[in-house]
Amino acid sequence: MTMLAPAVVGAERFRALGPRHVDEIANRYGVPADLRDAVRLVSEVLPFRVNEYVLTELVDWSRIPEDPIYQLVFPQPGMLSPHDVQRLTEVRARGDRLEIRATVREIRGRLNPHPSGQREHNVPLHRGKRLAGVQHKYESTVLYFPGQGQVCHTYCTYCFRWAQFVGDADLKFAANSPELLIEYLSERPSVTDVLLTGGDPMVMSTERLRSHLEPLLRVPTLRTIRIGTKAVAYWPQRFVTDTDADDVLRLFEQIVASGRNLAVMAHFSHPRELAPEMPRRALARIRATGAMIYCQAPLIAHVNDTALVWNDLWRTELANGAVPYYMFVERDTGPYEYFKVPLGQAVDIFADAYRQLSGLARTVRGPVMSATPGKVIIDGLTSTPEGDFFQARFLQARDPRLVGRPFRVRWSPSAAWLDDLEVDSTTPADIRAALATSCEVR
Repeated sequence: MTMLAPAVVGAERFRALGPRHVDEIANRYGVPADLRDAVRLVSEVLPFRVNEYVLTELVDWSRIPEDPIYQLVFPQPGMLSPHDVQRLTEVRARGDRLEIRATVREIRGRLNPHPSGQREHNVPLHRGKRLAGVQHKYESTVLYFPGQGQVCHTYCTYCFRWAQFVGDADLKFAANSPELLIEYLSERPSVTDVLLTGGDPMVMSTERLRSHLEPLLRVPTLRTIRIGTKAVAYWPQRFVTDTDADDVLRLFEQIVASGRNLAVMAHFSHPRELAPEMPRRALARIRATGAMIYCQAPLIAHVNDTALVWNDLWRTELANGAVPYYMFVERDTGPYEYFKVPLGQAVDIFADAYRQLSGLARTVRGPVMSATPGKVIIDGLTSTPEGDFFQARFLQARDPRLVGRPFRVRWSPSAAWLDDLEVDSTTPADIRAALATSCEVR
């Protein structure tokens, strides 16, 4: 077992702040009244949660509201339509909590809370019943949502899983224990990977996390356990100075020693999240357990929509021993209109950032849409006598026979998601059928 440097004794304790703490935060950092009012209003609809580390180490308070980390964690007025802002303002002024809740619920329902068929197509049946807290979209990989890990240390304003955090029980995915999942996996040896996701599984104590992870080691066909987390960016103390930081790393070592791959899917949205010493120490301690670290994030307006930012991010990840993995396209959910970047612009940003990387960092793929039929990458733009087209292919697909298959969709200057695109008539019939759930097919 790897010898770990001990956690720091007497380290700071985690404290979450939310809508009730807006005045406290605003008074501390001199946030103007209009900005604090916007946070209050929008957080009636969309989740807001932050912690002291993010406030003190990551936000540049001299640059708000344009500061990218401020945009990343504090709700902004443009995240709701002007019509909804006006309605919500009027309803709040009347002070009727029942009317406010009804209005909020109606607005949330129009924000596509479960995009890409997550509820309709991804939740599997097990012995005739829908399996709570589990999604199975791709043949070899199952997503598992441990019930105690369905919050985060801080919420990203663009998060496509925002519906997990707003308190509506009917919008949540969660499982109390892994026992039904283990039964499901035991009957499906083709599943080799389980991804713990949320929320953030790393909000759980080590013992709670262990109760979800150790039983998975009983499944002989399971070869890789992935943990999706933003903790390295938003609360790196989880791996360095928390009272059970050493315990969680020993749990990681146990998984690696079992012969499985352990992959920490670290979520970094901006290079500033890797600037302090603490996250770099966290990455080093995770790597010392034998775990692999892969990095991913979506391309989002107001936060990271330049090639310079992405090139810096990927270089910094690589320098800290992590593998650049995905540049995603912001999903069509929640405050999508505020954060979306046209696909043509996304292709240019990716290409400009990619061509300046060393070969070791060119593991990254993008821009990638995790859409209803699968993960679709846009490889570039091509001009033909018939017009301009995006070159695309499936990196993953509900139908595994489509993986790796190229196709093209007609270029559009405003298209920002798969369903904004038109499938070319030369596309093979099976791909056209798969894309018909999302695209215009002619």
